[in-house]
Amino acid sequence: MEKEYQNDRKAAVKKLKLLAYNGKNDVEAFRKKMDAAFSTVFLPNGVERSDYKYGNVSCEILSPEIYASNRVMLYLHGGSFVGGSPATYRSFCASLATKCFCRVVVPDYRLAPNSPYPAANEDIQSVFRALYTEEQIACSLNAEKGTAAAQSEIIIAADGSAASLACSLIFNLRDRYRANIKKVILFSPWLDISNSSTLCTSKKLNDEIFTPDVFKKCSSVYTFESNGQNPYVSPLYATKEDLVNFPPLIIQMGAKEVLLENARAFTDKVREAGSQCQLDVWPDMMFMFQMADEYLHESHLALDKIGKFITGGSDLQRQKFENKPKLERGLNSEA
Repeated sequence: MEKEYQNDRKAAVKKLKLLAYNGKNDVEAFRKKMDAAFSTVFLPNGVERSDYKYGNVSCEILSPEIYASNRVMLYLHGGSFVGGSPATYRSFCASLATKCFCRVVVPDYRLAPNSPYPAANEDIQSVFRALYTEEQIACSLNAEKGTAAAQSEIIIAADGSAASLACSLIFNLRDRYRANIKKVILFSPWLDISNSSTLCTSKKLNDEIFTPDVFKKCSSVYTFESNGQNPYVSPLYATKEDLVNFPPLIIQMGAKEVLLENARAFTDKVREAGSQCQLDVWPDMMFMFQMADEYLHESHLALDKIGKFITGGSDLQRQKFENKPKLERGLNSEA
């Protein structure tokens, strides 16, 4: 069994390395390899996919067979700032949708180097505004129909390089908008890509997925070097004011990640600001191990834990659920 586990682990690392752009190949080749490794036509557990535009940004919506009608997740995919797409993350986000009993919206935001910072941030803000408005209208309509109106639950989730997009979105929101973001999930977040970060300055990193060249190259194509300590680029530089009333946060990652030191520092800053943050570290796991579920049993267990974080482990009978999306809000139509 030990030999079999090691073989699975090697296969997992080989696959997950495709999430890291090292600049040796051109961007288009990187994107194609990433899509080929992670995209799928068939979605798990009866999840249905539909296309929609929020704020004129194309998005995919993944709806599980059973979901809480007032809960929706906005998932911001990683890809080293230059890669990734809704298709790349379709299978992973479908699993999240099932575990969290919610619809998952995955925007196809603009990518570097053609669209460097702050293009992606602008796209995500546009998507959030439209999604927020739609969810508020839906809750109001339910109230008018005499239905017991549950408050809208918006979840923000992101992985890797997209952690800066998730955090900058929240930093920009006024408290009344933040109040509708019930939970935040960061998988293996990039929290500091400044030129002073050890991720960029070290000659060698003890990491199975990343080398210093990955962070140097990705940060250079994403934004100017002088912008590296901007908290909208490197959330680790957020001020206490940025983090006050930050929604309840969970950071999930592997113990073997070089990103862990920054995650611990960010967790401390969030807690010092009086906000909630749980750092969930999985022994012997690597960057985004959750996306190698065909090789690692821990991937399934980790998403189970995320599901409990989102649902609160509450009695599901007390929540309002829908069977299959009824599409009454026109998810297959243009916005």
